[in-house]
Amino acid sequence: MTLVSELAAQCAVCSDTGIPARNERGLGTVRPMPPPAPRVRARDLGIEIGLLPTGPGNAITDVPGVLVGHTTVWRDEPDPPAGRGVARTGVTAIVPGGGPLGALRAPLPAGVAVLNGAGELTSAVQVAECGLLETPILLTSTMQVGRAWDSLVELLCDLDPTLGVDRVVIPMVGECDDSLLNDARRMQITAADVRTAVKGAVAGPVSEGAVGAGAGMVCCEWKGGIGTASGRVDALGATVGVLLLTNFGSAERLTIDGVPVGRSLRPPAGPTAARAEAGSCIGIVATDAPCSARQLERMARRVGLGLARCGSVATHGSGEIFAAFSTVPAAGLSPMGDGDLNGLFAAVVEASEEAVVNSLTAAETVTGTRGRTVHALPLDQLQALLRPA
Repeated sequence: MTLVSELAAQCAVCSDTGIPARNERGLGTVRPMPPPAPRVRARDLGIEIGLLPTGPGNAITDVPGVLVGHTTVWRDEPDPPAGRGVARTGVTAIVPGGGPLGALRAPLPAGVAVLNGAGELTSAVQVAECGLLETPILLTSTMQVGRAWDSLVELLCDLDPTLGVDRVVIPMVGECDDSLLNDARRMQITAADVRTAVKGAVAGPVSEGAVGAGAGMVCCEWKGGIGTASGRVDALGATVGVLLLTNFGSAERLTIDGVPVGRSLRPPAGPTAARAEAGSCIGIVATDAPCSARQLERMARRVGLGLARCGSVATHGSGEIFAAFSTVPAAGLSPMGDGDLNGLFAAVVEASEEAVVNSLTAAETVTGTRGRTVHALPLDQLQALLRPA
């Protein structure tokens, strides 16, 4: 399977099929404009972050048993009642344990950390108390958290008839606000979108940028969204993978590989500056190292250091919320020693920094609701700043 076909299989895009999508109000069919294809990754541009080697795909899916799926909801319809408005949103699913029921059948050790809490990551309280992850992790738009939660519960109940009878689950759903580009009042995602993202999650390359939950996100006033990267800690025989939903930061603070590129690169005048102080970032860390919940909480906290390297200051209105899990089941776990954590910490920081950059270099310019446009980071200018003559 080629890289393109692998990404296509992983990323279910509502407008990719060429099939007219029936309006939920029964008002006929529409053919939405297709979303832009991802551009390139940081390393395609010669940008190599950090000192550690990466996994083979430089993605969270380098951790065995971790799958990723996207559903991108992208349409251009009239406002209700004639249509559903402009959608630039979606769902991204991180599925541990090799499938939707993997973590439910063998709960995984997990930890959460909050740098600034103007956001939401459901089940964080339970994970902080019990140190266990039992469900896939969903990322989506702020006002669609409830719909994503409900839809995941319904899917898991369909797959496991004991749920709701002998036990219950509390899904993990994280959010960022995409209302700059997405008509968030319309509850654009559906239960089918959640099912597609979860059941279609695969290993291998991860599509980045304006895809899945990242379709409408803005990073440092440029188009952002989904970014991922990984680091290998050979001394431990362990891999760390990070996936971010980037929706934070100001253009002037943007720093890439230690270079303050934001002092020279500024987006065209537009609506993004007003959101620079109120963005968010959800970060998910996976590892195959045998870590306790307490150790994973410490790893999750290090995502904030990777964001800081890119210019984040975790502003008052921003929600930087992170979760980390190990793919080694909690039952019978023998955690590694705390003295061995430094390599894992470094991998989290470096992969988080690179994931931010990948979200920017992959994302293309997007025009969304109310005609607002968020521009793609200009790669030629970026390269000129990073490699001066």
